Amino acid sequence: MPARRKLTTFNRGRAIAWLHDGVSKCEVARQLGVSHSVIVRLNQRFQTTNNVEERPRSGRPKKTTPREDRFIQRQALQHRATTCKVIRGQLREATNINVSERTIGNRLHDARLRSRRPAVRPLLTQAHRRARLAWSRRHLR
Repeated sequence: MPARRKLTTFNRGRAIAWLHDGVSKCEVARQLGVSHSVIVRLNQRFQTTNNVEERPRSGRPKKTTPREDRFIQRQALQHRATTCKVIRGQLREATNINVSERTIGNRLHDARLRSRRPAVRPLLTQAHRRARLAWSRRHLR
């Protein structure tokens, strides 16, 4: 199931402006690519609070910012075999923020970056290589 698409603060403001200009809720929803109910709830919230910002959610706030999350992702993508421990040290050097290795793993998991182990294959000796080359030459045609 795809993640729910959130409206940015800018698009929320655009939606309210369109509604005040007389554009229908269905048309606003179509323009922004969200369902009709999203626009209805946004309009209701704006009428009661005069604000389009999201309300605070329950639960512990994240220790990393979106910018730090992108840094973590970039480090993992640049060096595919790096560990969470190494990325944690790089993050501490770059931003002076101290997070656990588990937090790094969670951020990578959120970005759909999974850990991989390289395939273990037997090493080829010179004799193996010569035999493979000879076989391929024999079976060329």
